This record gives sequence, C-alpha cells and structure tokens, in this order.
Amino acid sequence: MEPMKIGIIGLGLIGGSLAKAIKECTPHQVLGFDTDPVVVNRALLLEAVDGTLSREDLRECDLVIVSLYPQTAIEVIRESAPFFGKGTIVMDTCGVKGTLCRAVAPLAEKYGFCFIGGHPMAGTVYSGFSHAEKSLFRNASMVLTPLRGTEIGRVDRVKRLCVSIGFTNTQIASPEEHDRVIAFTSQLAHIVSNAYVKSPSATLHQGFSAGSYRDLTRVARLNEVMWSELFLSNREPLIREIDGLIHHLTQYKAALEHQDAEALKKLLKEGSDRKLRIDGREPDVF
Repeated sequence: MEPMKIGIIGLGLIGGSLAKAIKECTPHQVLGFDTDPVVVNRALLLEAVDGTLSREDLRECDLVIVSLYPQTAIEVIRESAPFFGKGTIVMDTCGVKGTLCRAVAPLAEKYGFCFIGGHPMAGTVYSGFSHAEKSLFRNASMVLTPLRGTEIGRVDRVKRLCVSIGFTNTQIASPEEHDRVIAFTSQLAHIVSNAYVKSPSATLHQGFSAGSYRDLTRVARLNEVMWSELFLSNREPLIREIDGLIHHLTQYKAALEHQDAEALKKLLKEGSDRKLRIDGREPDVF
C-alpha cells in the first residue's frame, strides 16, 4: 500500500492503540491530536505518532480517524469539515453508527470529503492512552459503514489498512444494520453483566464461583459516561433486546414458580439447541 498521511483525533484507548499499531505495522505517517497536551507529548516520546496534528495538516491527510465519543465526534467533524481535503477519507471509531452517519453525511456532501463509519470490535475495561496497545486489534473484527455511493476503492483502502494492523475480519454494513446487531452482541451484554453483579449474592461469590461467574461479569465494569451515551444513541434497538430478554426470563421464572419440570426442561433445551445452531452445529437427538 502506498504510504499515507494519517491524522488521529483523540488519543485514548482506541485512538492511541490505532496510532501505535499503524506506526508499528505500516509505513504510514501518523499525526495525532488530543485535548490533553500531556497525552500528545507522551505519544511523541513513545513514537506512537510522528508529530502533532494541526488544523492546517487536515487538508494534506489521506485519512483522518476521529476517535471520540459520538456527540463529540460529530461536533469535531462539523468544525473540521471546511478544512478536510477534497476526497480525504474521514473515519470514526464510535460504537453506534446511525446517529453519527446521519449527522455527518450532509457535511461530507457539502465539503467533498469521504466519510466511512468504523467500529473496531476490540477494547478493554480500561481507558486512556496509558492503556493503549499496538496489539489491541489482533484477530479482531472491524465493522465499516460507508455512506451510500462511496467509491469501493476508498473502502478497500481502509480495509487493507485494517488488515495490516491485525484485524482478521472486516464486515460492511449499513449504519442501521450495525446498530440493530450491536444492540444484541455488545450493548445488551454490558447491561446484563452490569445488572447481574447488583445481586446481594455477588459479595459472597469468593470460593463459590468459577468460569460462569467470570464470563458473565467480564464486562460489568464499564465507563458509565461513554456507555450511557452509546445506549441512549441506540435506545430503540436496545430497548427491544431488553424487552425480549425480560420476556424469556419471565418464562423461566414461571416454570420455577409452578414447579413445572417439563416446561423448564423445554426452555433449557430450546436455549441449548439454539446455541448449537448459532455455532453451526446440529443439536443431539436422543
């Protein structure tokens, strides 16, 4: 791939990890900006970036990655739009796509830059540049949501960059499809985990817990500011998923209340068989 000039706005966990990965794995030049000058200086000292990204640099960048919370990302893109070069690819890394893509689409059309939504399916319970890792995206998936009419060559350019820094799977989706699926695969899981540890029994788990507890509580710890914004930005699909879960939990509860062993076995078998089919296997027949 021909070397690019890449600007990264926001050097937190994701933006910082992208900077480190791109510097480590590609010949591209990386310029970074963060509202905290200490973070920028640290990124420079660690050679995670080649220099500080200025507004004047935006016009020369082949790719600008905006790694901020959704509403802040929209505001920054809106303020920066007149300074992007014609044809510059601008990509975000937010966990929701519909709200952001709808806000940015008219700006891209007006100012002539190319916007491609991005969601790296990777992360940790920690945040900030101090936890950024060049290996964060190894064997991870990237979901891209290009605007309608985006040239395939530009999407391919971003896809090849993703592959070069460790992503092993790239999905192309509409913003609406992304948000509908992510409400289940990520957002519902975080809410369930966060709610699960609120049980009074959680304080007594030591010595009584193993893999099941560890797996179900892995994402209970989260950044409440970021996740509140993500949940509210995708509230309708997420509410549907919560309603569906409540419906199924009510069925299990009813079977227990009525001591209905047959109904309980049926519910458990349905869930077990569904998991097998989702994983591409056929249920056992007895």
